[in-house]
Amino acid sequence: MARRYNQRTELGAYLDPIADKLLLVTLFVVLGFLNELPVWLVVIVVSRDILIIGAVLLSTVMANPVEMRPLLVSKANTALQIILVAFTLADMTFEFSFGAGRMILVWVVALLTAASSTAYLVAWTKHMAGYEQIRK
Repeated sequence: MARRYNQRTELGAYLDPIADKLLLVTLFVVLGFLNELPVWLVVIVVSRDILIIGAVLLSTVMANPVEMRPLLVSKANTALQIILVAFTLADMTFEFSFGAGRMILVWVVALLTAASSTAYLVAWTKHMAGYEQIRK
């Protein structure tokens, strides 16, 4: 809505993605608690977000704040996480079975989550080492 009515703020730029991730993480935790998603997947998804938040906080405390820009692998990861949650909720609500397709999606989300974590860790490490400033 803020984009549509040109009401963007700096605070909103931070709060919007945080709210989105909080909702998605909460859904994963609840679906894991209900045994609808594997606990190991929930741990991977939640750990990734904790890792990213910790890295941002650490870099800020060390007076070397990092500008957060979503990576392509992260966007794909988020999209597939949303699809997995939607499929899982559809299975629960309509007793419709996606069969092996859902388990394949679980593994794809796990792999993309790991790839996204790695990509952010590499980017953060380069930032903290000053590699970005050397290249400019």
